[in-house]
Amino acid sequence: MSRDAKIELAWADGDYTFRLAWGQLAELQEKTGCGPYVVLQRLMDGTWFTTDIANVIRLGLIGGGAEPSRALSLVRAYVEDRPPVENVPIAQAVLYAACMGAPDDKVGEAVAPEPGSK
Repeated sequence: MSRDAKIELAWADGDYTFRLAWGQLAELQEKTGCGPYVVLQRLMDGTWFTTDIANVIRLGLIGGGAEPSRALSLVRAYVEDRPPVENVPIAQAVLYAACMGAPDDKVGEAVAPEPGSK
């Protein structure tokens, strides 16, 4: 299994792959003026800025393989033209996966079977 923090979410008009790799996290820092965990904290505690939501989703789409122009079009249509609260859960999930790992990522090594067990 890949440990790249890629997640697939039903969002907007379909199912999309999101991923914030190192480059996208660096750009998020530049756009927001703070580190990714600070942005995640704001998204989680309700002190978010609208640009936090839009940047996480746009950069997550790009990291997930979307062309930048397509990602921007999607964000304009489904984030900027909608109430901000609608997209907070998506931004939370994308940035949480980047900071902590995707929910289905297995952390550590698998437990070895007991000797003599099948």
